[in-house]
Amino acid sequence: MKEFVVNMEARPGRLAALTRLLGAAGVNIEALTGYSHDGVGTLRIIVDDATSTKRVLRESAIGFTEHAVLTTSMAHRPGELGRVTGALADADIGIDAIYVLRTDADGIELAICVEDAEAARNALPVRGSV
Repeated sequence: MKEFVVNMEARPGRLAALTRLLGAAGVNIEALTGYSHDGVGTLRIIVDDATSTKRVLRESAIGFTEHAVLTTSMAHRPGELGRVTGALADADIGIDAIYVLRTDADGIELAICVEDAEAARNALPVRGSV
């Protein structure tokens, strides 16, 4: 999994156009967050197909940055997010972004973008990264 951060003009239809292009290319968006400020929209997306995503963004002349994503699971109970983020803080690892990928009876699956993926692998029970 990869995260892409895209900045674009915040105007009606921009998000729809981008997500339609990604969908037409067969890209599945696993998680996303977005916001706008002072006329600029920022979209952070985690996708299942980084190669196709890069192609779509480049062909559309949309600037982006790409980041590795680590996934880990935690129990669905009070204090667990503090345990996970605390393990990273104790290892002096900064978190760039964090997403909830899935929630079910077994717990919560998180996707985390960090400054130092190698160190994070040692600090957390990491399921996967790409």
